[in-house]
Amino acid sequence: MDYLKAFLVGGAICGAVQILMDKTKLMPGRIMVLLVVTGSILGGIGLYEPFSQWAGAGATVPLLGFGNTLWKGVKEAIDAEGAIGLFKGGFKAGAAGIAAALIFAYAGSLVFKPKMKS
Repeated sequence: MDYLKAFLVGGAICGAVQILMDKTKLMPGRIMVLLVVTGSILGGIGLYEPFSQWAGAGATVPLLGFGNTLWKGVKEAIDAEGAIGLFKGGFKAGAAGIAAALIFAYAGSLVFKPKMKS
């Protein structure tokens, strides 16, 4: 049942984003930023944690989950180190995801031949 719930929630998030991309003139980069900021805001007001516990990986894998991860890292760093944690916390919390994205992107660039968009 957990797999089905994660699939449905993750699919609903991705479907909503796809509709947003199709029906608006927003560029994909702006939509990505909107998702990360929305995840951070939902984490900040305490709504994302119960949602992610209920939805499982369907809520933590998309960019909303990355925004929440950044928020949690900043919050923990501010509690531990004070104001300097505002600048350090997000990097510590998101480092593994960012590093994985860079490594896989580099590996993909070695395997596949680049083409110009037409």
